[in-house]
Amino acid sequence: MIHRARCHTYLKESTMELKEAVFTRRSVRRFTDDSVSDDAVREMLEAARYAPSWANVQPWEFIVVRDRTVIEKVTGTYADMNPARKCSLACNALIVACGKTGLSGYKEGTPVTRFESWHMFDLGLAVQNLCLRAHDLGYGTVVVGLMNHDECGRILSVPDGYDVVVAIPVGKPAVSGKEGPPRRPQTEFVHLDAFGRRMA
Repeated sequence: MIHRARCHTYLKESTMELKEAVFTRRSVRRFTDDSVSDDAVREMLEAARYAPSWANVQPWEFIVVRDRTVIEKVTGTYADMNPARKCSLACNALIVACGKTGLSGYKEGTPVTRFESWHMFDLGLAVQNLCLRAHDLGYGTVVVGLMNHDECGRILSVPDGYDVVVAIPVGKPAVSGKEGPPRRPQTEFVHLDAFGRRMA
């Protein structure tokens, strides 16, 4: 059942404008020893809660992992080459985002789009909201997808009908923000009226 909230309760005022949050948020893989409060985590999840989704089905589920042993087990499902292993082991709040299958892109149990994994798109919107709000609150995040998703699901008792999509370690950045990697200019990826017709 989807409950409709009549008002928002915020932990504190935003510290930055949306444009600043979008342009300055970076993936953070080094955290301090500072803990992440439950209130801060709830703020991040509240931002995720208001993400748009297919027909407002809100297919997301978030598992907040605090137990050190469980964090180690989840991190153990990461690929050996994954650079996020170290920061995940160091964090005290690891958020695992899961998506319910058979909702997004479906109507009455039947897929109505060629993309039967549309919940991945919805989860991306929710996770982006979460990460931007974390950045706004002074926390760093990195979205981890290079992992054994099925094994992670078994560790966290995720039932059938749900996919583990990403893990998100959260913490106070140990280093100051820096300019991110170069981005493609709009002239390379924006088309006008048809593919290949570049906007001036």
